[in-house]
Amino acid sequence: MFKKILIANRGEIALRVIRTCREMGIPTVAVYSTADKDSLHVRFADEAVCIGPPSSRDSYLNMANIISAAEICGVDAIHPGYGFLAENAEFSQLCEDHHIKFIGPSAEVINAMGDKSTAKASMRAAGVPVVPGSEGLLGSLEEALTLAEEAGYPVLLKATAGGGGKGMRKVFSPDEMEDAWDSARTEAGAAFGNAGLYLEKFVEEPRHVEIQVMADQHGNAYHLAERDCTIQRRHQKLVEESPCPVLSEETRQAMGEAAVRAAKSVNYEGAGTVEFLYDKHGDFYFMEMNTRIQVEHPVTEEIFDVDLIREQIRVAAGEKIEQPYQRLQNRCSMEVRINAENVFADFRPSPGKIIYFHKPGGHKVRVDTHAFSGYMIPPNYDSMIGKLIVSGPDRETVINKMARALDEFIIEGVKTTIPLHKQLMQDEVFRSGVYSTNFLESFELKPEEED
Repeated sequence: MFKKILIANRGEIALRVIRTCREMGIPTVAVYSTADKDSLHVRFADEAVCIGPPSSRDSYLNMANIISAAEICGVDAIHPGYGFLAENAEFSQLCEDHHIKFIGPSAEVINAMGDKSTAKASMRAAGVPVVPGSEGLLGSLEEALTLAEEAGYPVLLKATAGGGGKGMRKVFSPDEMEDAWDSARTEAGAAFGNAGLYLEKFVEEPRHVEIQVMADQHGNAYHLAERDCTIQRRHQKLVEESPCPVLSEETRQAMGEAAVRAAKSVNYEGAGTVEFLYDKHGDFYFMEMNTRIQVEHPVTEEIFDVDLIREQIRVAAGEKIEQPYQRLQNRCSMEVRINAENVFADFRPSPGKIIYFHKPGGHKVRVDTHAFSGYMIPPNYDSMIGKLIVSGPDRETVINKMARALDEFIIEGVKTTIPLHKQLMQDEVFRSGVYSTNFLESFELKPEEED
Protein backbone atom coordinates (compact mmCIF):
# COMPACT_ATOMS: atom_id res chain seq x y z
CA MET A 1 0.00 0.00 0.00
CA PHE A 2 1.10 3.59 -0.58
CA LYS A 3 3.11 5.38 2.08
CA LYS A 4 1.83 8.89 1.32
CA ILE A 5 -0.70 10.32 -1.17
CA LEU A 6 -0.85 13.85 -2.56
CA ILE A 7 -4.29 15.10 -3.62
CA ALA A 8 -3.94 17.26 -6.74
CA ASN A 9 -7.27 19.00 -6.28
CA ARG A 10 -9.31 21.23 -4.00
CA GLY A 11 -12.70 21.58 -2.37
CA GLU A 12 -15.03 18.74 -1.46
CA ILE A 13 -13.31 16.05 -3.54
CA ALA A 14 -9.93 16.79 -1.93
CA LEU A 15 -11.56 16.52 1.49
CA ARG A 16 -13.33 13.33 0.40
CA VAL A 17 -10.03 11.67 -0.58
CA ILE A 18 -8.30 12.83 2.61
CA ARG A 19 -11.00 11.22 4.74
CA THR A 20 -10.63 7.82 3.07
CA CYS A 21 -6.84 7.99 3.23
CA ARG A 22 -7.00 8.74 6.94
CA GLU A 23 -9.29 5.73 7.47
CA MET A 24 -6.76 3.60 5.58
CA GLY A 25 -3.88 4.94 7.66
CA ILE A 26 -2.25 6.71 4.70
CA PRO A 27 -0.75 10.19 5.33
CA THR A 28 -1.86 12.90 2.89
CA VAL A 29 -0.49 16.04 1.31
CA ALA A 30 -2.82 18.83 0.24
CA VAL A 31 -1.85 21.34 -2.40
CA TYR A 32 -3.57 24.71 -2.50
CA SER A 33 -3.64 28.09 -4.17
CA THR A 34 -3.41 31.27 -2.14
CA ALA A 35 -7.19 31.63 -2.56
CA ASP A 36 -7.68 28.31 -0.73
CA LYS A 37 -5.30 28.81 2.18
CA ASP A 38 -8.18 28.57 4.68
CA SER A 39 -9.98 25.67 2.99
CA LEU A 40 -10.82 22.53 4.94
CA HIS A 41 -8.74 20.23 2.75
CA VAL A 42 -5.68 22.25 3.77
CA ARG A 43 -6.62 22.03 7.44
CA PHE A 44 -7.29 18.29 7.52
CA ALA A 45 -4.39 16.98 5.43
CA ASP A 46 -1.25 15.85 7.24
CA GLU A 47 0.83 18.27 5.17
CA ALA A 48 -0.04 21.17 2.87
CA VAL A 49 1.95 22.93 0.16
CA CYS A 50 1.02 26.19 -1.57
CA ILE A 51 1.48 25.75 -5.31
CA GLY A 52 0.60 29.18 -6.68
CA PRO A 53 -1.77 32.14 -6.96
CA PRO A 54 -5.57 31.85 -7.37
CA SER A 55 -5.58 31.26 -11.14
CA SER A 56 -6.07 27.54 -11.91
CA ARG A 57 -3.47 27.78 -14.65
CA ASP A 58 -0.87 28.88 -12.13
CA SER A 59 -1.85 26.47 -9.35
CA TYR A 60 -4.10 23.42 -9.78
CA LEU A 61 -3.12 23.05 -13.44
CA ASN A 62 0.56 23.75 -12.81
CA MET A 63 2.03 20.27 -13.28
CA ALA A 64 5.60 21.28 -12.47
CA ASN A 65 4.62 22.78 -9.12
CA ILE A 66 2.49 19.77 -8.19
CA ILE A 67 5.24 17.28 -9.05
CA SER A 68 7.74 19.42 -7.12
CA ALA A 69 5.44 19.36 -4.07
CA ALA A 70 5.12 15.59 -4.40
CA GLU A 71 8.88 15.10 -4.52
CA ILE A 72 9.57 17.47 -1.65
CA CYS A 73 7.04 15.66 0.54
CA GLY A 74 8.15 12.18 -0.53
CA VAL A 75 4.79 10.93 -1.80
CA ASP A 76 4.52 7.74 -3.83
CA ALA A 77 1.05 8.35 -5.31
CA ILE A 78 -1.12 11.23 -6.52
CA HIS A 79 -4.91 11.23 -6.52
CA PRO A 80 -6.20 13.75 -9.09
CA GLY A 81 -9.85 13.89 -7.96
CA TYR A 82 -12.10 15.14 -10.77
CA GLY A 83 -11.62 18.14 -13.03
CA PHE A 84 -8.31 19.96 -13.33
CA LEU A 85 -5.68 17.30 -14.23
CA ALA A 86 -7.80 14.20 -13.59
CA GLU A 87 -8.07 13.29 -17.29
CA ASN A 88 -4.81 14.83 -18.45
CA ALA A 89 -2.65 12.24 -20.21
CA GLU A 90 0.45 14.41 -19.96
CA PHE A 91 0.10 14.59 -16.18
CA SER A 92 -0.44 10.83 -15.89
CA GLN A 93 2.73 10.28 -17.90
CA LEU A 94 4.63 12.89 -15.87
CA CYS A 95 3.76 11.03 -12.68
CA GLU A 96 5.02 7.79 -14.19
CA ASP A 97 8.24 9.47 -15.34
CA HIS A 98 8.87 10.59 -11.75
CA HIS A 99 8.05 7.13 -10.34
CA ILE A 100 4.88 8.39 -8.66
CA LYS A 101 1.72 6.31 -9.09
CA PHE A 102 -1.10 8.21 -10.78
CA ILE A 103 -4.31 6.93 -9.20
CA GLY A 104 -6.13 6.46 -12.46
CA PRO A 105 -5.53 5.04 -15.92
CA SER A 106 -2.37 5.32 -17.98
CA ALA A 107 -1.66 8.17 -20.38
CA GLU A 108 -2.31 5.79 -23.26
CA VAL A 109 -5.80 4.93 -22.03
CA ILE A 110 -6.66 8.56 -21.24
CA ASN A 111 -5.65 9.53 -24.77
CA ALA A 112 -7.62 6.66 -26.29
CA MET A 113 -10.83 7.51 -24.45
CA GLY A 114 -10.39 11.28 -24.30
CA ASP A 115 -10.54 11.73 -28.06
CA LYS A 116 -14.19 11.12 -28.86
CA SER A 117 -13.76 9.93 -32.43
CA THR A 118 -11.02 7.46 -31.42
CA ALA A 119 -13.11 6.27 -28.48
CA LYS A 120 -16.13 5.74 -30.69
CA ALA A 121 -14.09 3.63 -33.12
CA SER A 122 -12.70 1.58 -30.22
CA MET A 123 -16.17 0.98 -28.84
CA ARG A 124 -17.53 -0.07 -32.21
CA ALA A 125 -14.72 -2.63 -32.46
CA ALA A 126 -15.54 -3.90 -28.96
CA GLY A 127 -19.18 -4.46 -29.85
CA VAL A 128 -20.50 -1.55 -27.80
CA PRO A 129 -23.51 0.19 -29.44
CA VAL A 130 -22.60 3.59 -30.88
CA VAL A 131 -24.69 6.34 -32.42
CA PRO A 132 -24.76 6.18 -36.25
CA GLY A 133 -22.44 8.73 -37.82
CA SER A 134 -18.85 9.29 -38.88
CA GLU A 135 -16.30 6.62 -38.01
CA GLY A 136 -13.61 9.23 -37.44
CA LEU A 137 -12.97 12.93 -37.84
CA LEU A 138 -14.74 14.69 -40.66
CA GLY A 139 -12.42 15.73 -43.46
CA SER A 140 -14.62 18.32 -45.10
CA LEU A 141 -17.98 20.03 -45.18
CA GLU A 142 -18.93 17.85 -48.15
CA GLU A 143 -18.27 14.68 -46.15
CA ALA A 144 -20.45 16.03 -43.33
CA LEU A 145 -23.29 16.62 -45.77
CA THR A 146 -23.00 13.11 -47.23
CA LEU A 147 -22.94 11.37 -43.86
CA ALA A 148 -25.84 13.48 -42.58
CA GLU A 149 -27.99 12.27 -45.47
CA GLU A 150 -27.06 8.66 -44.66
CA ALA A 151 -27.74 8.97 -40.92
CA GLY A 152 -30.85 11.09 -41.38
CA TYR A 153 -31.51 14.57 -40.02
CA PRO A 154 -31.33 15.96 -37.41
CA VAL A 155 -27.63 15.35 -36.73
CA LEU A 156 -25.05 16.71 -34.31
CA LEU A 157 -21.65 18.13 -35.13
CA LYS A 158 -19.43 17.56 -32.08
CA ALA A 159 -15.90 18.62 -31.19
CA THR A 160 -13.64 15.59 -30.80
CA ALA A 161 -11.79 17.20 -27.89
CA GLY A 162 -14.88 18.84 -26.46
CA GLY A 163 -16.97 18.88 -23.34
CA GLY A 164 -19.67 20.96 -21.69
CA GLY A 165 -21.46 21.52 -24.99
CA LYS A 166 -18.68 23.57 -26.58
CA GLY A 167 -18.10 22.91 -30.28
CA MET A 168 -21.49 21.21 -30.57
CA ARG A 169 -24.16 22.14 -33.11
CA LYS A 170 -27.51 20.57 -33.98
CA VAL A 171 -28.27 20.55 -37.71
CA PHE A 172 -31.82 20.00 -38.97
CA SER A 173 -31.31 20.33 -42.74
CA PRO A 174 -28.58 20.57 -45.41
CA ASP A 175 -29.15 24.33 -45.60
CA GLU A 176 -27.95 24.74 -42.01
CA MET A 177 -24.81 22.62 -42.33
CA GLU A 178 -22.28 25.20 -43.57
CA ASP A 179 -22.97 27.75 -40.84
CA ALA A 180 -22.96 25.03 -38.18
CA TRP A 181 -19.71 23.59 -39.54
CA ASP A 182 -17.93 26.96 -39.47
CA SER A 183 -19.13 28.02 -36.03
CA ALA A 184 -18.48 24.62 -34.40
CA ARG A 185 -14.93 24.49 -35.76
CA THR A 186 -14.21 28.03 -34.63
CA GLU A 187 -15.56 27.42 -31.11
CA ALA A 188 -13.78 24.07 -30.75
CA GLY A 189 -10.48 25.52 -31.88
CA ALA A 190 -10.71 28.40 -29.44
CA ALA A 191 -11.84 26.25 -26.48
CA PHE A 192 -9.66 23.16 -26.91
CA GLY A 193 -6.95 24.02 -29.43
CA ASN A 194 -8.40 21.31 -31.66
CA ALA A 195 -10.98 22.15 -34.35
CA GLY A 196 -11.65 18.51 -35.28
CA LEU A 197 -15.31 17.54 -35.58
CA TYR A 198 -17.24 14.31 -35.94
CA LEU A 199 -20.89 13.76 -36.80
CA GLU A 200 -23.56 11.60 -35.26
CA LYS A 201 -27.30 11.21 -35.51
CA PHE A 202 -29.27 13.28 -33.03
CA VAL A 203 -30.85 10.89 -30.53
CA GLU A 204 -34.52 11.67 -29.94
CA GLU A 205 -35.73 12.45 -26.42
CA PRO A 206 -32.57 11.04 -24.85
CA ARG A 207 -31.85 10.22 -21.26
CA HIS A 208 -28.28 10.40 -19.98
CA VAL A 209 -27.50 7.10 -18.27
CA GLU A 210 -23.99 6.17 -17.15
CA ILE A 211 -22.44 2.98 -15.82
CA GLN A 212 -19.82 3.02 -13.06
CA VAL A 213 -16.97 0.58 -13.69
CA MET A 214 -13.96 -0.46 -11.64
CA ALA A 215 -11.04 -2.39 -13.10
CA ASP A 216 -7.79 -3.66 -11.62
CA GLN A 217 -4.30 -4.36 -12.98
CA HIS A 218 -5.04 -8.09 -13.33
CA GLY A 219 -7.67 -7.92 -16.05
CA ASN A 220 -10.69 -7.91 -13.75
CA ALA A 221 -13.42 -5.37 -14.55
CA TYR A 222 -16.87 -5.06 -13.05
CA HIS A 223 -19.70 -2.58 -13.21
CA LEU A 224 -21.64 -1.06 -10.33
CA ALA A 225 -24.92 -0.47 -12.19
CA GLU A 226 -26.21 2.80 -13.53
CA ARG A 227 -26.75 6.40 -12.58
CA ASP A 228 -29.35 8.51 -14.34
CA CYS A 229 -28.01 12.03 -15.00
CA THR A 230 -30.80 13.30 -17.24
CA ILE A 231 -31.58 16.49 -15.29
CA GLN A 232 -29.06 18.89 -16.79
CA ARG A 233 -28.66 22.53 -17.71
CA ARG A 234 -26.47 23.33 -20.71
CA HIS A 235 -24.95 19.84 -20.50
CA GLN A 236 -24.05 20.31 -16.82
CA LYS A 237 -25.58 17.73 -14.48
CA LEU A 238 -27.69 18.94 -11.56
CA VAL A 239 -29.45 15.80 -10.30
CA GLU A 240 -28.20 12.20 -10.37
CA GLU A 241 -29.95 9.07 -9.19
CA SER A 242 -29.92 5.29 -9.19
CA PRO A 243 -31.67 3.24 -10.33
CA CYS A 244 -32.79 4.92 -13.54
CA PRO A 245 -36.59 5.10 -13.20
CA VAL A 246 -37.34 3.91 -16.76
CA LEU A 247 -34.76 1.15 -17.43
CA SER A 248 -35.91 -2.44 -17.70
CA GLU A 249 -33.81 -5.06 -15.94
CA GLU A 250 -32.89 -6.50 -19.34
CA THR A 251 -31.60 -3.14 -20.60
CA ARG A 252 -29.80 -2.48 -17.32
CA GLN A 253 -27.94 -5.78 -17.65
CA ALA A 254 -27.09 -5.17 -21.32
CA MET A 255 -25.81 -1.68 -20.58
CA GLY A 256 -23.66 -2.93 -17.72
CA GLU A 257 -22.17 -5.70 -19.85
CA ALA A 258 -21.42 -3.19 -22.62
CA ALA A 259 -19.62 -0.93 -20.14
CA VAL A 260 -17.45 -3.81 -18.93
CA ARG A 261 -16.58 -4.70 -22.54
CA ALA A 262 -15.63 -1.08 -23.09
CA ALA A 263 -13.31 -1.05 -20.07
CA LYS A 264 -11.66 -4.36 -20.92
CA SER A 265 -11.15 -3.40 -24.56
CA VAL A 266 -8.71 -0.63 -23.55
CA ASN A 267 -7.15 -2.46 -20.57
CA TYR A 268 -8.69 0.06 -18.23
CA GLU A 269 -7.48 0.51 -14.65
CA GLY A 270 -9.30 2.22 -11.79
CA ALA A 271 -12.66 3.95 -11.54
CA GLY A 272 -14.30 5.04 -14.76
CA THR A 273 -17.72 5.87 -16.10
CA VAL A 274 -19.12 4.76 -19.43
CA GLU A 275 -21.81 7.21 -20.50
CA PHE A 276 -24.74 6.28 -22.72
CA LEU A 277 -27.67 7.99 -24.38
CA TYR A 278 -30.92 6.07 -23.92
CA ASP A 279 -33.61 7.04 -26.45
CA LYS A 280 -37.39 6.95 -26.48
CA HIS A 281 -37.33 3.68 -28.46
CA GLY A 282 -35.45 1.85 -25.69
CA ASP A 283 -32.09 1.77 -27.51
CA PHE A 284 -28.84 2.92 -25.92
CA TYR A 285 -25.65 4.25 -27.48
CA PHE A 286 -22.13 4.89 -26.21
CA MET A 287 -21.46 8.59 -25.73
CA GLU A 288 -18.08 8.84 -23.97
CA MET A 289 -16.00 7.45 -21.14
CA ASN A 290 -14.86 9.57 -18.21
CA THR A 291 -11.52 8.23 -17.03
CA ARG A 292 -11.82 9.43 -13.42
CA ILE A 293 -14.02 9.41 -10.36
CA GLN A 294 -17.27 11.30 -10.98
CA VAL A 295 -18.87 14.09 -8.99
CA GLU A 296 -21.89 11.82 -8.55
CA HIS A 297 -19.99 8.79 -7.24
CA PRO A 298 -21.74 8.96 -3.81
CA VAL A 299 -24.97 7.77 -5.45
CA THR A 300 -23.26 4.48 -6.35
CA GLU A 301 -21.58 4.28 -2.94
CA GLU A 302 -24.97 4.42 -1.25
CA ILE A 303 -26.47 1.80 -3.58
CA PHE A 304 -23.59 -0.66 -3.16
CA ASP A 305 -22.34 0.27 0.33
CA VAL A 306 -18.80 0.64 -1.01
CA ASP A 307 -16.14 3.36 -0.73
CA LEU A 308 -15.14 4.02 -4.35
CA ILE A 309 -12.15 6.16 -3.33
CA ARG A 310 -10.84 3.26 -1.26
CA GLU A 311 -11.35 0.95 -4.26
CA GLN A 312 -9.44 3.39 -6.48
CA ILE A 313 -6.52 3.39 -4.08
CA ARG A 314 -6.60 -0.40 -3.66
CA VAL A 315 -6.46 -1.17 -7.38
CA ALA A 316 -3.81 1.52 -7.98
CA ALA A 317 -1.68 -0.24 -5.36
CA GLY A 318 -2.00 -3.48 -7.34
CA GLU A 319 -4.68 -5.26 -5.32
CA LYS A 320 -7.21 -7.51 -7.06
CA ILE A 321 -10.95 -7.08 -7.17
CA GLU A 322 -11.86 -10.52 -5.89
CA GLN A 323 -15.53 -10.63 -6.93
CA PRO A 324 -18.30 -8.54 -8.51
CA TYR A 325 -19.75 -5.76 -6.39
CA GLN A 326 -23.11 -6.60 -4.84
CA ARG A 327 -25.95 -4.12 -5.10
CA LEU A 328 -28.11 -3.67 -2.01
CA GLN A 329 -31.69 -4.79 -2.40
CA ASN A 330 -34.48 -2.22 -2.33
CA ARG A 331 -32.13 0.77 -2.29
CA CYS A 332 -32.60 4.00 -4.22
CA SER A 333 -30.31 7.04 -4.00
CA MET A 334 -30.31 10.58 -5.35
CA GLU A 335 -27.81 13.46 -5.35
CA VAL A 336 -28.37 17.15 -6.03
CA ARG A 337 -25.53 19.55 -6.63
CA ILE A 338 -25.45 22.65 -4.45
CA ASN A 339 -23.84 25.37 -6.55
CA ALA A 340 -23.17 28.96 -5.55
CA GLU A 341 -25.33 30.33 -8.35
CA ASN A 342 -28.35 32.59 -8.60
CA VAL A 343 -30.97 30.43 -10.31
CA PHE A 344 -33.23 33.48 -10.72
CA ALA A 345 -30.55 35.37 -12.68
CA ASP A 346 -29.66 32.81 -15.36
CA PHE A 347 -27.53 30.81 -12.88
CA ARG A 348 -25.02 33.63 -12.48
CA PRO A 349 -22.14 32.60 -10.17
CA SER A 350 -22.49 33.89 -6.61
CA PRO A 351 -19.07 33.89 -4.93
CA GLY A 352 -18.61 35.57 -1.57
CA LYS A 353 -18.72 34.90 2.15
CA ILE A 354 -21.11 32.34 3.63
CA ILE A 355 -22.61 34.06 6.66
CA TYR A 356 -24.48 31.03 7.97
CA PHE A 357 -24.27 27.36 6.96
CA HIS A 358 -26.50 24.60 8.35
CA LYS A 359 -26.43 21.07 6.94
CA PRO A 360 -29.49 18.81 7.02
CA GLY A 361 -29.41 15.52 8.91
CA GLY A 362 -31.48 12.41 9.44
CA HIS A 363 -31.51 8.79 8.37
CA LYS A 364 -29.64 8.16 5.12
CA VAL A 365 -28.91 11.86 4.53
CA ARG A 366 -25.34 12.69 3.48
CA VAL A 367 -23.70 16.03 2.69
CA ASP A 368 -20.32 16.14 0.95
CA THR A 369 -18.98 19.69 1.19
CA HIS A 370 -16.00 21.82 2.04
CA ALA A 371 -18.13 24.83 2.93
CA PHE A 372 -18.87 26.18 6.43
CA SER A 373 -20.09 29.33 8.18
CA GLY A 374 -17.56 32.05 7.44
CA TYR A 375 -16.14 30.32 4.36
CA MET A 376 -15.21 32.67 1.53
CA ILE A 377 -16.18 31.15 -1.84
CA PRO A 378 -13.50 32.28 -4.31
CA PRO A 379 -14.56 33.42 -7.79
CA ASN A 380 -11.75 31.51 -9.49
CA TYR A 381 -13.16 27.97 -9.61
CA ASP A 382 -16.22 25.86 -10.28
CA SER A 383 -19.29 27.07 -8.40
CA MET A 384 -20.16 23.73 -6.78
CA ILE A 385 -19.85 23.97 -2.99
CA GLY A 386 -21.52 20.74 -1.99
CA LYS A 387 -23.64 17.70 -2.75
CA LEU A 388 -26.71 16.49 -0.90
CA ILE A 389 -27.26 12.74 -1.15
CA VAL A 390 -30.21 10.83 0.26
CA SER A 391 -31.17 7.16 0.11
CA GLY A 392 -34.26 5.06 0.75
CA PRO A 393 -36.19 1.96 -0.32
CA ASP A 394 -37.88 3.54 -3.36
CA ARG A 395 -37.88 6.67 -5.50
CA GLU A 396 -40.93 8.29 -3.92
CA THR A 397 -39.43 7.95 -0.45
CA VAL A 398 -36.13 9.38 -1.69
CA ILE A 399 -37.78 12.39 -3.34
CA ASN A 400 -39.79 13.14 -0.20
CA LYS A 401 -36.66 12.80 1.92
CA MET A 402 -34.71 15.06 -0.45
CA ALA A 403 -37.45 17.70 -0.27
CA ARG A 404 -37.33 17.59 3.54
CA ALA A 405 -33.52 17.76 3.61
CA LEU A 406 -33.48 20.72 1.22
CA ASP A 407 -35.84 22.58 3.54
CA GLU A 408 -33.30 22.06 6.33
CA PHE A 409 -30.31 23.13 4.21
CA ILE A 410 -29.66 26.77 5.09
CA ILE A 411 -26.96 28.80 3.36
CA GLU A 412 -26.95 32.55 3.90
CA GLY A 413 -24.69 35.17 2.35
CA VAL A 414 -24.64 33.75 -1.19
CA LYS A 415 -27.25 32.50 -3.66
CA THR A 416 -27.43 28.76 -4.33
CA THR A 417 -29.27 26.20 -6.44
CA ILE A 418 -31.31 25.02 -3.44
CA PRO A 419 -34.49 26.89 -4.55
CA LEU A 420 -34.37 25.10 -7.92
CA HIS A 421 -34.02 21.70 -6.30
CA LYS A 422 -36.90 22.40 -3.91
CA GLN A 423 -39.19 23.13 -6.82
CA LEU A 424 -37.93 20.12 -8.79
CA MET A 425 -38.84 17.77 -5.95
CA GLN A 426 -42.44 19.00 -6.12
CA ASP A 427 -42.76 18.89 -9.92
CA GLU A 428 -45.18 16.25 -11.22
CA VAL A 429 -43.16 15.45 -14.35
CA PHE A 430 -39.94 15.04 -12.37
CA ARG A 431 -41.70 12.85 -9.84
CA SER A 432 -43.08 10.68 -12.65
CA GLY A 433 -39.51 9.89 -13.78
CA VAL A 434 -40.46 10.26 -17.45
CA TYR A 435 -38.50 13.08 -19.12
CA SER A 436 -35.44 13.73 -21.28
CA THR A 437 -32.29 15.84 -21.13
CA ASN A 438 -34.16 18.94 -22.33
CA PHE A 439 -36.46 18.88 -19.28
CA LEU A 440 -35.07 22.04 -17.70
CA GLU A 441 -35.45 24.02 -20.93
CA SER A 442 -39.19 24.20 -20.31
CA PHE A 443 -39.11 24.11 -16.51
CA GLU A 444 -40.51 27.32 -15.03
CA LEU A 445 -38.98 28.53 -11.79
CA LYS A 446 -41.42 30.31 -9.51
CA PRO A 447 -39.82 33.55 -8.24
CA GLU A 448 -41.95 33.55 -5.11
CA GLU A 449 -40.00 30.50 -3.90
CA GLU A 450 -36.78 32.51 -3.64
CA ASP A 451 -35.49 32.75 -0.11
